[in-house]
Amino acid sequence: MVGEVEFHTGVADKVGFACRLLRKAFRQGARVLVSAPADVLAHLDRQLWTFDERDFVPHLRVGAGTSAALAARTPIWLVDGVVPAGAPSILLNLGVDAPADLAPFERVIEVVAREPDDEQAGRARWRDYKARGLAIRHHGAAGSE
Repeated sequence: MVGEVEFHTGVADKVGFACRLLRKAFRQGARVLVSAPADVLAHLDRQLWTFDERDFVPHLRVGAGTSAALAARTPIWLVDGVVPAGAPSILLNLGVDAPADLAPFERVIEVVAREPDDEQAGRARWRDYKARGLAIRHHGAAGSE
């Protein structure tokens, strides 16, 4: 059951911000599922390898043919479809819509870029979460980048 939804808004570089969030989560021992369209996940996958030459953030594109043993050992899952069984309980949503099924997650993190389309989609997700009765915490870019 989701306890809280966090919104990070006004972000200049959504994927770069996600890389920093995921590095922090990894360093703290957290496991995170990142949900986004395939093209965003491909960009994130590349950036996780190169955004900081001194760090490696272990991650895996998880799909139908992914080894369950490998997925269980990997803290960051990149998923562009149905949430697989055994998924991490933290969701970083980089998609346009709020997930329909939040049952597998204890925490949801939303990142909203400074682009009008992304801001509008972010507002729609905020309203969706509010309508579900979820508590929302907001972080503006000044304090999060």
